[in-house]
Amino acid sequence: MATASQTLSQLSSPFTWMREFLRQELAPYPGRAAVVGRMTLAATLVMVIGMTFRIPYTFQGAVYAMMISRESPRATLRSAANIAIVTAIGAAYLLISVQFVINVPEFHFLWIISSLFLAFYVISAVTNYTSAVVFAIMMSVGIPLWDQHVPAEINVEATLWLCLAVAIGVVITGAVELASVKLRPGDEVVLPILERMAAVEGLFTCYARACAVDLGTQKHLMRLDALGTSLLRRTLRRSEYSAEYSVEMGGVVVLVGRLIDLAANLTHLSFELSATDQRRFRNLASALATLRDDLKNRRIPAPVQFNNDEQAASVVPLLFEMEQTITLIPQAFADSRSIQEYLPSADDTRQRTLLALGELRSVGNPEHLQFALKGTLAASICYMIYNAMAWPGISTAVTTCLLTALSTVGSSRQKQVLRIIGATVGGFVIGMGSQIFILPYLDSIAGFVVLFAAVTAFCSWFMTSSPRLSYFGIQAALAFYLINLSEFKMQTSLTVARDRVIGILLGLFVMWLVFDQIWGAPAAVEMRRTFMSNLRLLAQLVREPLSKDKRTAVAQSIALGETINSNFDKIRALADAVLLEFGPSREQDIALRNRIRRWQPDLRMLFITRVVLWKYRVRLPGFQLPEAIQSAQVEFDNNLATALDGMADRLNGNESHQIEHVTNACAQLEQAVQDSLPKQQLQPTPQIQSFLFLSRRIATLADCLTKEI
Repeated sequence: MATASQTLSQLSSPFTWMREFLRQELAPYPGRAAVVGRMTLAATLVMVIGMTFRIPYTFQGAVYAMMISRESPRATLRSAANIAIVTAIGAAYLLISVQFVINVPEFHFLWIISSLFLAFYVISAVTNYTSAVVFAIMMSVGIPLWDQHVPAEINVEATLWLCLAVAIGVVITGAVELASVKLRPGDEVVLPILERMAAVEGLFTCYARACAVDLGTQKHLMRLDALGTSLLRRTLRRSEYSAEYSVEMGGVVVLVGRLIDLAANLTHLSFELSATDQRRFRNLASALATLRDDLKNRRIPAPVQFNNDEQAASVVPLLFEMEQTITLIPQAFADSRSIQEYLPSADDTRQRTLLALGELRSVGNPEHLQFALKGTLAASICYMIYNAMAWPGISTAVTTCLLTALSTVGSSRQKQVLRIIGATVGGFVIGMGSQIFILPYLDSIAGFVVLFAAVTAFCSWFMTSSPRLSYFGIQAALAFYLINLSEFKMQTSLTVARDRVIGILLGLFVMWLVFDQIWGAPAAVEMRRTFMSNLRLLAQLVREPLSKDKRTAVAQSIALGETINSNFDKIRALADAVLLEFGPSREQDIALRNRIRRWQPDLRMLFITRVVLWKYRVRLPGFQLPEAIQSAQVEFDNNLATALDGMADRLNGNESHQIEHVTNACAQLEQAVQDSLPKQQLQPTPQIQSFLFLSRRIATLADCLTKEI
């Protein structure tokens, strides 16, 4: 499909591609200026307070204010208590553990390595972004701090100053968010969904009136398509919502993302609209308006149905797919109250906010351990380099490794390029440029406030772009803050700036060397491996529940669903990274990338449809099927799981045995339904009709994927 990112990648000139890419990423959108304003105001206030009262480590508070700013203030304010707890835990760890090793150099070195390992493990394992940020800040400054040869009393005082700087960042950011808008529950998830649905509704209204789609609507849809839904799903995972709400809204987020993708592609196609097509688009717009109103007012959406008899008479591409997608949205809420009984307990939910789903039973997950080992290796290399060279000025390399790792989890290779460019622009161009051409002419803090706010706004605008560009903004801000907020004066010494920027670049280089070269795989290989993993995980989900205990079955299915969703996001990021890789296999890698991108939407729709059918398989109240149909569903699911495993085998280069088409198994399922009907009943109940419709849909998707892979 000709999505926005594909269109950009196919432009002939690299300069044209870059210009078009930046134009789309940096274009204003509703709410962007407000978010940038809040981020700039919070960071500037932290800087003014830190400079006025001569508070050490002010740069940490400013960076923190930038990192925790969100489109919804509720998410920021709700994490205030968590921030205080994590800050206290980090400070307590430093102060308590270091006293056992401070007088023994060998143990002190082991303590540094162990502390770095702990910090990187927390970054990978903890799903709460704010907690990871705070703990990384404490470790990134606390470890080099306690490595200095000064009296312990000075280091204790410095550790407490660091806590104060973080606290100031928390309080100021929370105050700015509180003053900016009245809090409304669920805004960070519901409002972005409503925005996307409104954009698609506007497109449908244009087609219903047979008028040309205006350029603004088309650009808005392309921007939303390029933005994706990974941020929404990440917000949902890190929120404190109940597991029930997370499951339901997670399905809605994926379906709305699919709808945006279809609508964005539709704007690139030419077709003639008949009166029937206009009526179908009018019905789609009306259904979306009703769904938006229900979601806005926290009501369970009513079922949506369309007349499928009109499909054959239409020549409009993707119209039927959009109707089916909208039909599935209310299904995510079907009998939502019945699942409450089987959800994980409140204790499990609280534990889930700290550790990634699926890690509650295995804290020593290999992926977390591997990430921690890689991060520890990178930071240790930086530590040994600046100590061996007796060059403490570049100790920012260790800080850079930890802060960079916050955006390395699941990231792609092009983000490392953005970090290097961001450090160069923020350190050399803006940081050292301001030292040469601006700071010598400023004689008061007022002038520095203007400069600081301008640079922060510049970086914040990039940070509010899609994940493909946002890392540039935070890295540029980090480099500028490290240069200008480490001392209580306007820094005009180029030596200090040079050392800190070199430290940043050293940290970035070592992270790239360890994560991408020594301990990494080409993006195309990783993309294929992740796609195969998703096929096998989806096959495992299809076979669920394996446990007879419904509470355990729900927890396992939620964990699998979260992992599959994360892999979908990872594949999307890796697809961008493939474009930046060169070599003899580039042509093959690009071809593989295009195939996987073509298969991904169908696999995502199969996943969403399966999530709805899962309720019948678990036999939740209101979703019980007769025993004969239940047995046929198990057989159908086993056939589907075998087909998915077979696809993964073929992608892996293994010969797979001949697999029966899933539509044949679906026909057997339909026959079982007919055989179970009483003689006087001609048609199945509406519930069973809905079940059969979803089963046919999933069988069609599976057979299409089987033929293509």
